[in-house]
Amino acid sequence: MEFPSWFHNAIQERLDDVSARIQFHPELSKHRAEEKSAFEALFSWVDTTQCPEFMEWEDKHHYCRALENERLYLQGMRDGAKLAIALLSDPFAIPAEQEGTTN
Repeated sequence: MEFPSWFHNAIQERLDDVSARIQFHPELSKHRAEEKSAFEALFSWVDTTQCPEFMEWEDKHHYCRALENERLYLQGMRDGAKLAIALLSDPFAIPAEQEGTTN
């Protein structure tokens, strides 16, 4: 099942909105601070700004993780849409006008 472009656009807008809110979520900020502290302890002896290989790896790592997260989110939206469509188009449902009649 292929979704129309407006649906893809709506999903992308939702992804952008959720990503922006997650970036400033207080609970996640705490974990980011812990991660940063652990990273700094690990590389305290290296000046990462003077290490272009590390900076290149870091950029690629963050980009890859962003793509993974985006695809996970989009797949979740697709699965949710398919489930909603399947539930709304129940072939065994009795139309409302026929519920009170008997054959």
